[in-house]
Amino acid sequence: MPPQKIYLFSLSAHPDTIHIPSLDVEHRSPEIEFANYDYFLITSKQAIKALENYDNLLLAPAICVSAKTAEAYQNIGGEVLDVGDGYGKSLIAKVETYDKKSKWLYLRAQSIASDFVAVLQNKGYTIDEKIVYKSECSQAILDVDVEEDAILIFTSPSSVKCFLKTHSFSKKHKVVAIGTTTQQALPENVSTQVCDASSIESCVKIAQTL
Repeated sequence: MPPQKIYLFSLSAHPDTIHIPSLDVEHRSPEIEFANYDYFLITSKQAIKALENYDNLLLAPAICVSAKTAEAYQNIGGEVLDVGDGYGKSLIAKVETYDKKSKWLYLRAQSIASDFVAVLQNKGYTIDEKIVYKSECSQAILDVDVEEDAILIFTSPSSVKCFLKTHSFSKKHKVVAIGTTTQQALPENVSTQVCDASSIESCVKIAQTL
């Protein structure tokens, strides 16, 4: 019996899966006075890519949402202050170790899943937000023909929402979610395995055992 196919709905690929880019990303360049900020908040590698469009770029030390995001920021010469566990809410405690006089810049997507910045602003932290990219469902995820007994890995709530625009889950599908926020975006009747760590590698390892 041939092994079940593993479909990965993500911006990043993995060699052991059928990679379906879940989103088409458009980077933006809103005006930013980088010298006005002490620190950055970065929750996506797409935000880091958007920084490459700026001629006046000054890299401030940053708190990054995950190890992969931190690695991408270091690759462009940025200093990483701290790293979250993959969830925006994990950054609240990180920021709270800094003086409220500090000025933060959150480089974000047009649509976000976490309200962690609003929580911090309500606590008195000065955090400006700049939308540096937006995303929409890719034609690839809308058109993909998924086998009925496949294993499906979802890496964001948006990847789930895009899949559900044109697909439904069969009883034979096995589903892996990169974290609880992604899991919560899935229909309640879909049995889901949640990755041990918020990484594609962790998800693929689980998928290979199903």
